[in-house]
Amino acid sequence: MIFTSVVPIDRVFLEIGPLTIYWYGVIIATGAALGLWIAMKEAERLGLKRDLLMDFIIYAVPIAIICARIYYVIFDWENYSEGPFWRVIAVWEGGIAVHGAIIGGVLTAIVFSRLKNISFWQLADIVAPSLILGQAIGRWGNFMNQEAHGGELLESSFLYDLLPEFIINQMTINGVTYHPTFLYESLWNIIIFVLLLLLRRFNPLRGEVFLTYLIGYSIGRFFIEGMRTDSLYVVGDLRTAQLVSIFLIIGSIIYIIYRRKTIKDRYNQPSFPVKKKNNRK
Repeated sequence: MIFTSVVPIDRVFLEIGPLTIYWYGVIIATGAALGLWIAMKEAERLGLKRDLLMDFIIYAVPIAIICARIYYVIFDWENYSEGPFWRVIAVWEGGIAVHGAIIGGVLTAIVFSRLKNISFWQLADIVAPSLILGQAIGRWGNFMNQEAHGGELLESSFLYDLLPEFIINQMTINGVTYHPTFLYESLWNIIIFVLLLLLRRFNPLRGEVFLTYLIGYSIGRFFIEGMRTDSLYVVGDLRTAQLVSIFLIIGSIIYIIYRRKTIKDRYNQPSFPVKKKNNRK
């Protein structure tokens, strides 16, 4: 079916005088807030101080967003090299790359862990489930902006009948309905989120929760990226996200095997053990 009179959901969440708040920003902020809450609960479970994790998030979130934008602009420079400079920083219009955010977050975690003299891998394990959940929620910002979609979704496709009407309507642009690849990735990320929560119960080595996050996310991203029509490209038809995903999958698997053979400390041995109270008087 071809829709010709579908009215998309307004991208604007709220307007207060000259201030315009977009759904994209609200959804991203919601994902970050929920992720922070989950990470803090995990930190408490391991006996880490809440303030320590809060300090890390204060630095990590803005740096990750900046890196995500820089990454996107670099690989889509032809689109930003012409026109006003303000478009380069117009994050509210969409255009941030998850891989750029991961790079920014990891670099921040490395520096932060060294300055605070804590385990980088434990810190990474704590925030990994929050990262993938935040990504799952954040993809709905793409839904509001009618972006990050795939090719045309035919009415004859079995997926067409499975999708809710509001998604079909929002993914109908100029009379053509597109694959909601944002939805596919969001659902995949939720599966990985559950997997990471289950993995923590099997006493993995430090770092394996985070490395499993990289592997799981990258597998889904590799296949879903192949469906998208707005991919960033390295050279020719080589998609940037797919190339990075391959490196992350292979690199993470190799590193897990290496650490399994050389590292003996277990995940249930936190960097900051809970101090036992001295009951002697």
